[in-house]
Amino acid sequence: MLMEQTMRWYGPSDPVSLSDILQSGASGVVSALHHIAYGEVWTVDEIAHRKRVIEEAGLRWSVVESVPVHEDIKTRTGRYEEYIENYKQTLRNLGAYGINRVVYNFMPVLDWIRTDLWYRLPNGVHTIRFDSAMFAAFELYILGRSEAQDEYTPDQLAKAETFYKSLTRDELKQFELSIIDNLPGCDRGKTTIHDIRSMLAKYKQIDRAKLKEHLKLFLQAVVPVAEAAGVTLMIHPDDPPFHVLGLPRIMSVQEDIDDLLAMVDSPSNGVNFCAGSFSGRPDNDIVAMFKSCAHRVKFMHLRSTQHEEDGSFYEAEHLKGGVDMFGLVKALVEEQIRRRQAGQADFRIAIRPDHGHTMLDDILKRVNPNPGYSCIGRLKGLAELRGLEMGIVKALYPEQAEGL
Repeated sequence: MLMEQTMRWYGPSDPVSLSDILQSGASGVVSALHHIAYGEVWTVDEIAHRKRVIEEAGLRWSVVESVPVHEDIKTRTGRYEEYIENYKQTLRNLGAYGINRVVYNFMPVLDWIRTDLWYRLPNGVHTIRFDSAMFAAFELYILGRSEAQDEYTPDQLAKAETFYKSLTRDELKQFELSIIDNLPGCDRGKTTIHDIRSMLAKYKQIDRAKLKEHLKLFLQAVVPVAEAAGVTLMIHPDDPPFHVLGLPRIMSVQEDIDDLLAMVDSPSNGVNFCAGSFSGRPDNDIVAMFKSCAHRVKFMHLRSTQHEEDGSFYEAEHLKGGVDMFGLVKALVEEQIRRRQAGQADFRIAIRPDHGHTMLDDILKRVNPNPGYSCIGRLKGLAELRGLEMGIVKALYPEQAEGL
């Protein structure tokens, strides 16, 4: 195979073990040191230990996802200069151990947003869903963000009002908790509406242009260090790729990819191309977007979303939904062939089956604390993607199949 097949592993507490990942046919692991606080240095001892654990299981630590960017860096306030220096040292330490692909994101406050982590599809599997009306109800009637009135369509607003008025007092409280507890970065069971408002207030004076400027300044500081360490930094797209909670989004559309690559012209300034995140906007041409930055992609998330008429969406099967997965994997194959023919030793692009449906006996377990990361659904996705790539290579580029 051309592409390097990986799966995400959340560390020793992940119910999906390294042994499970090895049995899936993957050769690599996408992992991070989640126990280290945002902004702190990843020490060589911590890195060496995680690498050793993965390699003793017969796998490779292929990608770091992610080294988080502290909120002070995004807002250019507080201890941001100290945190940037810590980030540089973490990159040096990772590079010293040959771990040379590092993902980060520049999403304000929250990494991703969904309204339902256990949405049941007609065939009985469960997936992750974003319901536009439910989220509008949360913004308008619970969070009290009046500006949201201008950010939804009349149909979405009408559905939000109907939904909100249908809730009993107990249902309303449960709905509020379900949204807050599903927001990444929030302390499950402890974060309050007041806490959410305080987090959002930090971005009152930061619009899209200002946040892009902060990203540029961050990259100008850390990319030279990444280059020297032999590390490629790869930004993750916004999820979903449109404005929510009044927060600016700066990695959602083609223009954002173009702007990123122009900020610092370096091979170490790359894109973690997440097809699923970009497909949260049905007007995004996923294949064209990939081709525009393929030369700066060393890691991809392959998944798809299914959109509904009111702007809601859910995570579809890997080969279905709105993403032209055939076209995307074909473009992925072509980029790897281009690199191989150019003599690049690292011509392979790492991929992982991003998320997966909860299915079969994983439904009964219902214990995975990482939404979208149950074992069987990702195993199914990886098998489908592996087969798709093999079919493309053998049918269209048979000369490339030798020795793979």
